[in-house]
Amino acid sequence: MSAFPEFEVIPAVDLQDGEVVQLVQGERGTEKRYGDPVEAAERWVDQGAETLHLVDLDGAFEGERANADAVERVVEAVDADVQLGGGIRTVDDAVDLLERGVDRVILGTAAVEEPEIVGEISSEHPGTVVVSLDAKDGEVVVEGWTEGTGLDPAEAAGRYEDLGAGAILFTDVDVEGRLEGVQTEPVRNVVEAVDIPVIASGGVASIDDVLALRDAGASAVVVGSALYEGEFTLDEAIAAL
Repeated sequence: MSAFPEFEVIPAVDLQDGEVVQLVQGERGTEKRYGDPVEAAERWVDQGAETLHLVDLDGAFEGERANADAVERVVEAVDADVQLGGGIRTVDDAVDLLERGVDRVILGTAAVEEPEIVGEISSEHPGTVVVSLDAKDGEVVVEGWTEGTGLDPAEAAGRYEDLGAGAILFTDVDVEGRLEGVQTEPVRNVVEAVDIPVIASGGVASIDDVLALRDAGASAVVVGSALYEGEFTLDEAIAAL
């Protein structure tokens, strides 16, 4: 069964030093802080979120997991699916998280550097691996969006589907964190390349953006800054769907 039988709006809970933050263009030093992660998670679930998107930003930058306590507190506190990315580099890392109650693990750099890791985790826990493809100027980038890979996002998505990925998280780095709107063409290209769900991320500033990504074929959309800054509420987005 698909992870997203119906289109979902997924609030982002990005963690840095144990707090919820939002970065602009993924750059350290641009963060705005939004307090306790459990309070944020509970607020989103109360408003109707069925899935939460957690990112361990310290883990992503340092290459090993941090914020484990905050993640654990969120998993224990909410009755919703939790997908987690940031610093997950090994099969053991991923399996440990899945056994601790995380529903899906998001692999970015690890999946690019060691594609076989996707199959190894999926063989033990089918459907739990989300491969994160971050694209800048039409190219997949890694290492905090600083290094190009030469990979086309749609081609890469197809390759990871073949390896057993349960979903693709496609982040449009060109618009991420700017609150200036989305680009649907790159999302549509990835959607058309695979039969697994594509979760879109980056640039959402309005409910119209949410609807545009749904109409482009995405199965879900991750929303961060727009919700935290009050551009629209989760209630309103769900009602519009």
